[in-house]
Amino acid sequence: MKLTRIVTIAAAILTVTAIALVADLYGKSAARKSVDPSVPPPPTAPLMPGSYLGVYATGAPRSYAGVRAFTASTGIRPGVVVYYSGWLEPFQARFAAVAAKHQAVPLVQIDPTAIRLAAIASGRYDAYLRSYAAEVKTFGRRVILSFGHEMNGSWYSWGDRHTSPAVFVAAWRHIVTVFRAAGARNVIWLWTINIIRCSCRSSSPARWWPGRSYVNWVGIDGYYYKPSWKFAPLFGPTIKAVRALTLDPILISETAAPASTQAAKIPDLFAGIRAYGLLGFVWFNANGHKDWRISSRAASAAYRHGIDTLRRSAS
Repeated sequence: MKLTRIVTIAAAILTVTAIALVADLYGKSAARKSVDPSVPPPPTAPLMPGSYLGVYATGAPRSYAGVRAFTASTGIRPGVVVYYSGWLEPFQARFAAVAAKHQAVPLVQIDPTAIRLAAIASGRYDAYLRSYAAEVKTFGRRVILSFGHEMNGSWYSWGDRHTSPAVFVAAWRHIVTVFRAAGARNVIWLWTINIIRCSCRSSSPARWWPGRSYVNWVGIDGYYYKPSWKFAPLFGPTIKAVRALTLDPILISETAAPASTQAAKIPDLFAGIRAYGLLGFVWFNANGHKDWRISSRAASAAYRHGIDTLRRSAS
């Protein structure tokens, strides 16, 4: 009997240990955030691979027409709509309301162009941040906010070689702290970096990491500039670097391919999302360094087929 009892107790201990290990593996990031009761958990949302397929369309946030045109072209209504906001600009509640009406979550990339990030960290802009937080709180629905995207690159005033990682981290943490103090807990904080393996000389993201208590999701920006580029070599090294920092969900927050290669690259993009178990991607449907807009029937068909494949794999 005594031996049986010992075996039973040992088995129970092993079972509890195994459950704890599994919980740590699949919920490590969320569990860590919930340790501190002052830090709210991320807003509840479906986190299946490919749950968030979004778009940036020319004209946002002044108009939703570009998003509607994208839907008309692809036959797909995006679940995330992006706009870029300058520092001191208010939250575009009207655009966010239209997005919500179309069952989409607004994603705002806040760009502090020519602003001293040390001043943000010191509280100089707290009145603006509190006002912005109040507007987001009043909106009430989920909002994805990102600040100083692609900071590990050198092409923006808030980025590498212009602002030190320590100052960037201090500004990021301060912004999140002000929003939480204001009760704006409907925010998903998206820390957005550039891919590290490219000709643009972007650096490792580790130095810019604000810490697990200040981030909900990670965004990665990267484009198919060359016809030979594929998802794994394009995004894989950066995903690996992110996974050394956090288990938070990853969204490809800016991507596209030139018109001539879209029919081939869109299936590769969807396959990469499935293979790496990512949240999804945001297609930059605008004329930037190249014309990234989806315009051909073949590209639109590839996009629709990619979504159909994701839905079948999820069912």
